[in-house]
Amino acid sequence: MRGWLRQAAGGLPRQFWFLWTGTLINRVGSFVVLFLSIYLTGERHLTQSQAGLVLGLYGVGGAIGTMTGGVLADRWGRRPTMLVAQFGAAALMLTLGFAHSYTQILVATGVLGMFAEAVRPAFSAMMVDVVPEKDRVRAFSLNYWAINLGFALAAIAAGQAAQADYFLLFAVDAATTLATATITLIFLAETRPARPPVTAGKAPAPTGGMLTGLRDRVFVVYLVLNLLTVLVFLQHLSTLPIAMLADGFSAATYGWVIAVNGILIVVGQLFVPRLIEGRRSDRVLAGAALIVGIGFGLVAFAHSAWVYALTVVIWTLGEMLQSPSNAATVAALSPASLRGRYQGLNSLSWSIGSSLAPILGGLTLQGFGPAALWLGCFGLCALAGAGHLLAGPARERRAASQRTKEIAHLAPPPPVPAGDLDPAVAAAAAPPPDDRTPAAASRRDATE
Repeated sequence: MRGWLRQAAGGLPRQFWFLWTGTLINRVGSFVVLFLSIYLTGERHLTQSQAGLVLGLYGVGGAIGTMTGGVLADRWGRRPTMLVAQFGAAALMLTLGFAHSYTQILVATGVLGMFAEAVRPAFSAMMVDVVPEKDRVRAFSLNYWAINLGFALAAIAAGQAAQADYFLLFAVDAATTLATATITLIFLAETRPARPPVTAGKAPAPTGGMLTGLRDRVFVVYLVLNLLTVLVFLQHLSTLPIAMLADGFSAATYGWVIAVNGILIVVGQLFVPRLIEGRRSDRVLAGAALIVGIGFGLVAFAHSAWVYALTVVIWTLGEMLQSPSNAATVAALSPASLRGRYQGLNSLSWSIGSSLAPILGGLTLQGFGPAALWLGCFGLCALAGAGHLLAGPARERRAASQRTKEIAHLAPPPPVPAGDLDPAVAAAAAPPPDDRTPAAASRRDATE
């Protein structure tokens, strides 16, 4: 067990563990988004359409936040971006808790989405900055484990808090966000790489807004392929409960079936790095997409609770392989000076997926039936898997090119030939004479 723990968690930088601790604390207190729809309809007595608009505005704010946070992380720095986003989110949590009118709730929720999601690109970029490439899969697996453990604990604690007083949801969420911001303020140092100096004949480092990453065809192809898997994976939050209710199962049954996902990740995620160590990321991502597709495709044949639970086990295994490999791939394709933007685009693709998944899944379920939906999910994942294999060589070449550029940037500059130096500069830069040489000894004797 000791040896396994060393393999899973040993040798990672100290700053990574501060980031990991902040993730766990923040996720344990992530109450508001989890119970927001219940709070709006039960406590504030909004209609379902009104609550849907509020949740939609949170998503719109989140999309703006990820784009803005990605640019600021590169231009302003990871640490200041995280501090503004975290302290702002803590204040807005309380603001939303005190909001009563529908207009106040709409505005507070939209702005909260901006601040809450703006921290993600800066956080991910900082993790890439501090963790060496060989350890990134392990680091992202550990962080993903913390996210799921915190989420599982939050679901239990939020239910208890809501029974006592709904305002506790906002107060505890704000407190844990504030605790995470305090960790950032006290223990985290800025990690944004220095821009390489511009020399004659060399182009300056790329700059610009969020669209800079969209001009990278290799990265855009990766985002599109990943989006296909995301559209399928997020059906577990939208059409899967509808399918189970249509089969005559209760919401409680859906609850324990979907709980298998969190339990499996908490128990098994730390074994994933060793399983995929040394394997090409395109093949891991292709296999993960295919496993996710098989899991959701089998829902077409599920009519008992244990079969539904088995499908969750299967697609969760694919999720466990996909998550750290996705994070490591985005890190490998990101230029050092644009890591925040690239992480922001990755987060934005998930935001787009979370918006499109319930719409496309619902239309397919209503228009063509459950079999078409679940077999279509398998088809999308199979297409994504094939795409990863085809695009893999180009991604490997791009990742190798990025590694070469980073090594060249970190290496000391080559020495300038003496003949090219100004005489005064050469004299000032010359080392002092060594007293141990014969010439120096002669000079010393003559002086004496």
